[in-house]
Amino acid sequence: MIIDLRSDTVTVPTQEMKNAMFNAKVGDDVFEDDETVINLEALGASMFGKEAGIYCPSGTMTNQIAIKLNSNSPGELICDELSHVYKYEGGGIGFNSGLATKLIKGDAGRLTASQIEAAINPDDVHFPESQIVSLENTCNKGGGTIYNIEEIKKIKALCSDKKLKLHLDGARIFNAIVEADYSAKDIGAEFDTISVCLSKGLGAPVGSLLLGTKTDIKKARRIRKIFGGGMRQAGYIAAAGIYALENNIERLREDHHKAKELGNVLENLSFVKKVLPVYTNIVVFEVIDSIDFNTIIAKLADKHIKVVAFGHQQIRLVTHLNFTDEMLSKTIETLKGLK
Repeated sequence: MIIDLRSDTVTVPTQEMKNAMFNAKVGDDVFEDDETVINLEALGASMFGKEAGIYCPSGTMTNQIAIKLNSNSPGELICDELSHVYKYEGGGIGFNSGLATKLIKGDAGRLTASQIEAAINPDDVHFPESQIVSLENTCNKGGGTIYNIEEIKKIKALCSDKKLKLHLDGARIFNAIVEADYSAKDIGAEFDTISVCLSKGLGAPVGSLLLGTKTDIKKARRIRKIFGGGMRQAGYIAAAGIYALENNIERLREDHHKAKELGNVLENLSFVKKVLPVYTNIVVFEVIDSIDFNTIIAKLADKHIKVVAFGHQQIRLVTHLNFTDEMLSKTIETLKGLK
């Protein structure tokens, strides 16, 4: 038995999801006549109270499309220093949109309105024009941290006042929603554009949605085409996205419960220096200085448990729908047995 905790992107479709995919009605999505893609885009937009959506191959693409359509080079994007759009999207902010990036050190990936206000550039030719703010909820590099809705509202009010666009990297937004006291529509009301990943905890094999106004999504289609993201009979994979949105949101709580169990176990192990707070389905722990963390990764791999490095002496585990109760028990037993 191989236990893969490297990411929640490693999930594979269930038989029910496969059935939905095999039975999908398809067309040509570039011509906008793939019925299943149209239905997926409408479903996602409706859930967040947005006018329209566009289906793309990846969350990196939906983020990068959003940044481009919300900006006008030269300019600047403001985000937390741990943001996926900055750290893990290949320098796309500068390459695709011609923007500078203003990084802020927040609270495990979470920014406040006051921090953002202090980062906005003055109207001075020496500085790039501040144009867009990007938030990540939950924040991967922060350990799955969740934004407070009241702080998001303050940030939205600030952006509206300063005429800045506000984008949400919601790769794991449903992990936040099932834990927090707000809904998808609550989130949708605060952002100009929202990226939603279907291939992480929701379990679809591929794809993300970008949600926004009809005008923004029309522009997004042009940008997607330029980026090479137009797909043809995409309904076969879009059907998996529909199944995921209709069936796999509430079950994210199970992943969170398993993650918290792992966190509790790690707290009491001799080779663990510190465990970051476990908010959702991401567990990050730091190995004591006297042990090379790569040794722990290798020992787990020898026991058929896959994890990843997450910084100096840090290891990340991510729970997901293919991580069963049996696998949880085996992982706990293995962790406790490590020397």
